[in-house]
Amino acid sequence: MNQSAFERDTVGRVRLHVLPTDQFKTYAISVYIGHPLSESDVTPVALTPFVLRRGTAKLPETKQFRERQDDLYGAGFGFDIYKRGDYQIVQFRMDMIHDDFVAGEGASMLEQALQFVGEAITDPVREEGAFRAKYVEAEKETLRKRIEAIVNDKIRYAAERCIEEMCKDEPYRLHPLGKVDDLAGITPQSLYATYEQWLASSPIDVYVVGNTSLAQVKPLIESAFRWSRTGTASYDRKPAHREVADVNTVVERLDVTQGKLNMGLRTYVTYADDDYPAMLMYNGILGGYPHSKLFLNVREKESLAYYASSRLDGHKGILTIQSGIEFANYEKALAIIKEQIGQMAEGAITELEMSQTKAMIRNQLRESQDSAFETISLDFNNQLSGVVRSAADLIEQVERIGVEDIRRVAGRVKLDTVYFLRDRKGE
Repeated sequence: MNQSAFERDTVGRVRLHVLPTDQFKTYAISVYIGHPLSESDVTPVALTPFVLRRGTAKLPETKQFRERQDDLYGAGFGFDIYKRGDYQIVQFRMDMIHDDFVAGEGASMLEQALQFVGEAITDPVREEGAFRAKYVEAEKETLRKRIEAIVNDKIRYAAERCIEEMCKDEPYRLHPLGKVDDLAGITPQSLYATYEQWLASSPIDVYVVGNTSLAQVKPLIESAFRWSRTGTASYDRKPAHREVADVNTVVERLDVTQGKLNMGLRTYVTYADDDYPAMLMYNGILGGYPHSKLFLNVREKESLAYYASSRLDGHKGILTIQSGIEFANYEKALAIIKEQIGQMAEGAITELEMSQTKAMIRNQLRESQDSAFETISLDFNNQLSGVVRSAADLIEQVERIGVEDIRRVAGRVKLDTVYFLRDRKGE
């Protein structure tokens, strides 16, 4: 692997990160724009990138906008919307083939790609000082369908509802795509006002990975992005750790043929903490992998679940358990899952579980370094948390974890919410 460290600078209150490497045949560009999750802004912020992808001042028609990507040798431009801790993150991405692999003259492929991304984000098509109305209305419908699709996917729906109930008094309860009920009240004018504020005051990180340098990229960024920044470049909202008094049990009835038993636990450990590697191991042994306690005991041995796993949000300090069960198996499945959580707290962990989990984490982290965007994603975790931890650092830290370390963090984990989605019989 021919890869050096990120070179960093700040451009107009925007953090710039460049990784010079000849490992890849493309340039990878990511722009992260974060915003504190809030009831009033979550839906318009989610809608904004959908509208931005429709056109720019120079390419006002969506057909032109897409044809320009084809002109750039099929460069891929897209976005994701998700939450990390109590922040709503919009990530714009573009991958562009390196100049060495195309024939052409004039501006470099990297310059053209950055120009395209910069204009897409900061110089959209406007009508009467706002977004183009027909684009806003069309994308409101797109977003409505995306949100409503969650209900149709009962696994996703149960996972979201568990979080909603667990964090009902916290910003984290909000879905990063927003709420259907908010869409009707959004106008081109109100959305554009939110967009201007979002672009001016949100933490923004721009990443470029490829055979380039900070010295080459910085002037291209200054030329391509037309933003007027007033906000800080850092993430300063740290997740609150609410104490658990009583376990909250929620049963919801819908027209379903399979029960969804989900559980929310508070770990009191985040990515920034020294105990994060131990919590990674905890999640891996409990339910993160096919060899985990949940998979083997709940699904394989007892045949109580169609699936059983756990997922860790290290930026919020929350661990969730997902399982699909027969309605009649609720009590038994719940008891066995709680038993596995109890075993973690007692340190009842085998050497095989330790070695398998370390191998899985090690392989995942090493494989992530074979992807430019995964490399970027891991570094962005550092920007969110304020802690510098490379993939190699994390591998080394995980390798040092012992059973006692896992037992210690397991002792702090508290079951907060039990959510069960079941059929309507017996309502």
